[in-house]
Amino acid sequence: MTSAELAASIRSVPDFPEPGIQFKDITPLLASPDLLRQAVRLLVSPFENRGITHVVGIESRGFILGAMIADELGSGFIPVRKEGKLPWQTARKSYDLEYGTDCIEMHADALKPGDRVLIHDDVIATGGTAAAAGDLVRGLGAEVVAYAFLISLEALNGIERLGGAEVHAVLRL
Repeated sequence: MTSAELAASIRSVPDFPEPGIQFKDITPLLASPDLLRQAVRLLVSPFENRGITHVVGIESRGFILGAMIADELGSGFIPVRKEGKLPWQTARKSYDLEYGTDCIEMHADALKPGDRVLIHDDVIATGGTAAAAGDLVRGLGAEVVAYAFLISLEALNGIERLGGAEVHAVLRL
C-alpha cells in the first residue's frame, strides 16, 4: 500500500462548507480496512518510542484517527471540541480559519506539566485550528512534541502557523 493509493482515496468536494473551499473528504479512505490501517501506521511510525503520553484529537475527524493513534502508541486520548460541547470546566482558544473564526475547548484538567502531547487532525489547511490546539496544550503546562496530519494542503501554508514545531504529514497535496 502506497501513499499514492491513500491520496487516490481522498475525494475533493467543491464549495463545501462554503463557496471556494475544496473540502478533502477522507470517508472513502476510512471505509477501506487496508487503507485505514496503512494511514494509521504512517501516522504512528515517527512517534513510536518518543514518550507520547497523550494524543490530542481535533473535532471532529481528528477524533477518528487520533483515538487509533493513541491506542497504537499506548497513550491517552484527549478530545478538543468546538465551544460548548464539553461537559466539564474548559480552557478555550479563539482563532481564525480560512472561512471565518471559531473557538475550541479542552477540559481544563485534561493535561498537566510533564505530559508529552502529539496533536492530530486529519487535514491542516491554514493552520488556525492546529495552532489554537497547541496553545491550549501549552496553556495547561504540557509539552507539544509534534503535530501529525493525514493531509497537508501545502498551498495554504498552514504549517507555518505552528511556530517551527515538528510536523508530520502523510500526504502533502
